[in-house]
Amino acid sequence: MTTDTPILSPTRRMLGKGLAGTLMAGLAPPALATRAWAADTYPDRAVTIIVPFAAGGSADVYGRILAQQLNAATGHPFIVDDRPGAGSIIGSEVVATSRPDGYTLLVISNTHTVNETLFPHKPYKLMTNFVPIAPINSADLVLVTNPGLGVKTPQELIALAKKKPGKLTFASSGPGTPYHMAGELFKQMAGIDLVHVPFKGSSEARIDVIGGQVDMMFDAITTMMGLIKSGKVTGIATTGKTRSPVLPTLPTIAESGVPGYEAVLWLGVVAPKGTPPAVVDKLNALISKIDAQPALRASWEKQGAAPVIMTPPQFTSFVEGDIRKWAKVIKLAHIHIHA
Repeated sequence: MTTDTPILSPTRRMLGKGLAGTLMAGLAPPALATRAWAADTYPDRAVTIIVPFAAGGSADVYGRILAQQLNAATGHPFIVDDRPGAGSIIGSEVVATSRPDGYTLLVISNTHTVNETLFPHKPYKLMTNFVPIAPINSADLVLVTNPGLGVKTPQELIALAKKKPGKLTFASSGPGTPYHMAGELFKQMAGIDLVHVPFKGSSEARIDVIGGQVDMMFDAITTMMGLIKSGKVTGIATTGKTRSPVLPTLPTIAESGVPGYEAVLWLGVVAPKGTPPAVVDKLNALISKIDAQPALRASWEKQGAAPVIMTPPQFTSFVEGDIRKWAKVIKLAHIHIHA
C-alpha cells in the first residue's frame, strides 16, 4: 500500500515543526503529571484482592494477612474476595477482564503455572493477560508414608520402589494439584514408577494413607506435623532446597539422592495486563516491605512458610520458569485433564 505525501515548502516545513514542538511542549507536562499523580495517590479507595481458591486454604489465609498489612500501610481497605472454582480459573478470569487500574488484584500460586499446560484453552493466559507484581511466600511440602511400608529415608523408599515398579502408590488432593505434581516430579527425577491415586481433597487422601490403603503422599508440613509426631505417618523428607526449620531432622529429597529436586507451594500477586508500571512498582514496594518485617517472617516460619522478596521483573522470570518446569513434567507424565 502507498500513501501520497504532499510536498511542503521549507518555510511550511519549519512552521509545521515549530507548531508540533509547541504542541508537544504544551502536552508533555500534563501527561507526566498524570503518571506521577497515579503513583503518588494510589490507592485512593478500596482495593479488591481476589483469591481464586476456597476460603480457609493457604491462599485465603495469607491473602488476608497481606490485605490487613496493606490496609495498615496505605490507610485504605484491601478486601479479600474468595472466588473458587474450576481449579482457580473462575476467579482468575474475573481479574483478567477487570479494569487495569490497580484496584482489582489476584492471588496466584503454582496451580496457575501448572494450569497453563493442563488447560491451554482457558479464557486467559497467565503471561498475556496479567502483569506479575510480587511474590508473597513459599512453603515446603513433606513426603510421608504409611508406617507399614517399612521405610524411613528417601533412599530406602527409592530402593523399594525400584524393586516393585508400578506397585507403590501415592495419593494427592486431585490431578494437577501441587501435591500431585510434587509426586510426578519425584517419580521422574528418582527414576521410579509410582501409581497416582487422586482424591477430591487432601483430607480424604490423608485418611487413606493413614489407613494403609495408599502408601504415601506429599502434603503441607503444618497439616502433617501432628501426624508425624504421633506416629500415624512416617516423615520421609521435605521438598525445598534446604531443610525446613519446622522439621529440621528430616532431610530434603535433594540431599537424599535426587539432586536438584524442589517442589514448593508459593503464592504471589498479579494485576490485569495494562496496569500502570508506577502502580505495579508501588505495590511491589509495599508488599516487599511487609515481607521484610522480622515479626512477620518469624510468624510465618512457625507455619512452615517463608516470605519471598522479588522485583516485578524477577517475579516475572520466576513465573515464566515455573510454567516451563511443570510443562515438562506434565508432558513426560502424559497428564491430561478434560475441563
